[in-house]
Amino acid sequence: MLLVIPVPVRDDLRALEGYHSPQVDVRVRLNTNESPMGPPAEWRDEFAAELSRVSWHRYPDRAATELRGAIAALHGVSPRQVFAANGSNEVLQTLLLTYAGPGRTVATFEPTYQLHAHIARLTGATVVETDRRPDFTLDPETAVDVIERHRPMVALLCSPNNPTGLVEPESTVRAVLRAVPGLLVVDEAYGQFAPWSALGLVGDDAPLVVTRTFSKTWSMAGARLGYLVGPTWLVAELDKVVLPYHLDAAKQIGGRLALRFVDDMEARVKTIVTERERIVAALDRLPVDHVPSGANFVLFRPTGIPGRSVWQGLLERSVLVRDCSSWPRLDDCLRVTVGTADENDVFITALQEVLA
Repeated sequence: MLLVIPVPVRDDLRALEGYHSPQVDVRVRLNTNESPMGPPAEWRDEFAAELSRVSWHRYPDRAATELRGAIAALHGVSPRQVFAANGSNEVLQTLLLTYAGPGRTVATFEPTYQLHAHIARLTGATVVETDRRPDFTLDPETAVDVIERHRPMVALLCSPNNPTGLVEPESTVRAVLRAVPGLLVVDEAYGQFAPWSALGLVGDDAPLVVTRTFSKTWSMAGARLGYLVGPTWLVAELDKVVLPYHLDAAKQIGGRLALRFVDDMEARVKTIVTERERIVAALDRLPVDHVPSGANFVLFRPTGIPGRSVWQGLLERSVLVRDCSSWPRLDDCLRVTVGTADENDVFITALQEVLA
């Protein structure tokens, strides 16, 4: 029998763990921040019709010209300011491959989206993680001090922040932008649920990009499509780094067609925000602490009972939420995605029973 010895990975990757979001078979799944509602039926019909006309024996448009043009029109920018990829995670990966890497530093402000630091380390960059305040808000003076001391080539802000849901004030974003010697990336995966966006700060005169995704408000998590809006000079560099033909024809069609249904998207957002506030009102009546959210989820911490026990109790009632208790500074914290009205009713009732 031939003994195969595994090929060793890079030394700097040996201690890293992958990003996981456990899935189990439940009646109500509220752990991955997806949209609880699917895209419009008209989108499905138009998508199917265009797919039937695709020349599958040909490569897709390498530049995703029509998709980038539609995204640019949505935000009132030039198509040369738009870069699209396979989910906002590939957008972030391409950014960090281009501007981070060995010998460069990336700054994050914890707790925040775990993949920010993970992808940065995969590129070989040094990651400087700075704690937020006890209430999870970011102290702008602390952020500026860290940036001035470590001189990161990339600083990452998530707003609304995942997993806390907090929205960064414009004054904080501007302060970090003024201080950073390299690039500021504002991850707005949940931006449509928030009261303001950093998109208005983007321009060729600022080293700032804003990333977005089709997974949440556009109900297209299954498509894996994301994009950024940034300076034209930055997008030109990303086009050099990304793999050729990385966006398949179906993804380009689906994203372009979705942008015809802005009214439907905005209606979904309004419904989800209303349901989010209903969940918050229910949490206010229970023995839990929760963080103010501008996203489609709420982070909460039970009082007087371990978070893991509450998670297990919900699971026994066929409700799955995200257990964040193993993440730094999130002891006993759970995160619930806003679902449909019926799903939220089931969650609230189950949580009341567990905490009783």
